[in-house]
Amino acid sequence: MHDDFSRNLRLLCSFYKSISEVCRRLNVNRPQFNRYLSGRCKPSAHTMLRFCDFFGVEEYEILLPHDQFQRLIQVRPKTSSSKAPLRPEIEHFNILKQHSSLSGLDKYLGYYFEYYQSMACPGKILRTLICIQQQDDCVYYQRTERLKESAQDKTCHAIYLGVVHLLTDRIFMIDYESLTGNEMTLTTLFPSFKNRVSRLSGLKQGVSGSGERMPCCTRVVYEYLGESVDKQRALALCGLYNQDSNEIDFTLRQSIINTMAAEDWHFRAKHC
Repeated sequence: MHDDFSRNLRLLCSFYKSISEVCRRLNVNRPQFNRYLSGRCKPSAHTMLRFCDFFGVEEYEILLPHDQFQRLIQVRPKTSSSKAPLRPEIEHFNILKQHSSLSGLDKYLGYYFEYYQSMACPGKILRTLICIQQQDDCVYYQRTERLKESAQDKTCHAIYLGVVHLLTDRIFMIDYESLTGNEMTLTTLFPSFKNRVSRLSGLKQGVSGSGERMPCCTRVVYEYLGESVDKQRALALCGLYNQDSNEIDFTLRQSIINTMAAEDWHFRAKHC
């Protein structure tokens, strides 16, 4: 773990001009910081929190295996010379931002539990943790899955990173699985027209994580938790649940049942 931490820390420092600049901005003694970089010692809990706040990562993220951490931070926007032409995808993204309402997303920032019928484990409800936050002139989100199919299985985590847009009267969210890079999901939600956001509902489209990788569409509900949460406790509540689990509100369970009426020509979302 010390080796992964030191390699992750060196990678984070590479985004700055020098190690000296990082030490100066953190107000950390350079010889002591070198010990962290070499893996000879690990920071105290207080110092670790300062490092994570400075670099914009979570403690559990900076302790991930280096290969996973390297893929995780690739989502960070990279600055380029103002004289260099924009790549086509960047131009399209900027056009999309012009049509998106950033101010309208203010009240949706914070943490949510997400509920939907699991694509990888049919018959189970999956609860994940969502964090929506604003950085500069964009709104991003992180979706963390915690899967453990049985008591004997090892707990697996998946981290999805994405961007949020409010276009006219719908919230559009698109993300990718950052640790393996082999999945993307698109979620479209009804915005809340109430002053206080409690639940958001809509549809999620993606690919099942099982071997068949079948494209799927499912109803989804976001349950607002607040602007800040105890992340470790929230993640401990994430995972797979039975359809009749009393740990999930009955009305919420009813909202994510994937049924179609006889007169429906399309699979439609429904208000929570």
